Amino acid sequence: MKISSDILTPRDGNFKRPPQTNNPSFQNLVQSHSEQLKTQEFTQLVKQITEQGDKLSRYRSFRELVKFKRMVKNFLEKATSEGYLLEKKQSFGMQGSRQLSTVKAIDEKIVQLTEDLMDEEKKTIDILGLIGEIKGLLINIYT
Repeated sequence: MKISSDILTPRDGNFKRPPQTNNPSFQNLVQSHSEQLKTQEFTQLVKQITEQGDKLSRYRSFRELVKFKRMVKNFLEKATSEGYLLEKKQSFGMQGSRQLSTVKAIDEKIVQLTEDLMDEEKKTIDILGLIGEIKGLLINIYT
């Protein structure tokens, strides 16, 4: 079957699109709602990190430390993916100006926290080791 050009309507060269109505109020509404959801999510994450930090300070165990680190890492991944922490800060020191990243500062604090906890755990392990040695010596006495 052949389509002839007689059936097709001629195209008017003066065809104009209707003016596109940008509704900035709707766009702003969606954007503000999205920002509110992000803020609520970050607030919830900070609350969970705070609670885990309290557990870590109470129990001082590696399990609590690992949970804390995981939560902070999750927060940082979400924050950087949303573009919140991509901003660099200028700092002036003796060597001139340099850029410091907030993420780097957080990582340094987590490393410091891990080392402090390990030092404290080492003391606990040393004490437990001494207690074990004393038990062993006592057992040797009566056997």
